[in-house]
Amino acid sequence: MSRKLIIAANWKMNKGPAETEKFLEEFLGSAADLTDKADLIIAPNSLSIPTASELINDINPSIGLAAQTVSENDNGAFTGETSTEMLKELFVNYVIIGHSERRSIFGETNEQINAKLKKALSAEITPLFCIGETLAQRESGQLETILGSQIKEGLEGIEDISNLVIAYEPVWAIGTGVTASAQQAQDTHKYCRSVIEELYGSQAAANIRIQYGGSVKGANSAELLGQPDIDGALVGGAALEPDSFLELIRNAVA
Repeated sequence: MSRKLIIAANWKMNKGPAETEKFLEEFLGSAADLTDKADLIIAPNSLSIPTASELINDINPSIGLAAQTVSENDNGAFTGETSTEMLKELFVNYVIIGHSERRSIFGETNEQINAKLKKALSAEITPLFCIGETLAQRESGQLETILGSQIKEGLEGIEDISNLVIAYEPVWAIGTGVTASAQQAQDTHKYCRSVIEELYGSQAAANIRIQYGGSVKGANSAELLGQPDIDGALVGGAALEPDSFLELIRNAVA
């Protein structure tokens, strides 16, 4: 089973509209020859989504546009929140859900993440469903327990996962410069795929794409994304400059 690579740039709280415009004017043309080899996605800050949407539609519509989170509610008295319908007006076709920073800083629970996944899927927006363990959890032998519960509780009541991507991000490797070895990452991705097989069967497990996130850069993207169960990357720091992001992508697809 050949799964197309999926590589996403998570800019987090970086790049306002002006910086977004500058980045994309350089990146979009240069990435034109890469989209047949990998699905490429930009996830800007919410205020920069309109700028990104306009440029992507004008220059390279084959690039995906993602939000970094979404509300589980349709509308109403939820100050600061953004709904799926608002995202769709701006041609957003992906959304990051359950990122470790949303879990740890903003207190998102598996139950809330489950509601957000359902809302995104019902709106035909593809979720990048993030899971991951802390260093203490890994070292105490809880890796499979933590990831298994995040997957099972996150996907509770969801029957069709054909329009969903899993992003495995070891919390201890996000923004630290520390990366899981290619074998560590492969072993964990294989385990995650086994949980999907348990829940949804062998065909769904073979089809689902699982990204790796955690200090991915040009120097290690080829080895990481060359593993049999690693189907892409969710990239932070290395995706903040066009040159470093393009290097990462080119090395991965070579």
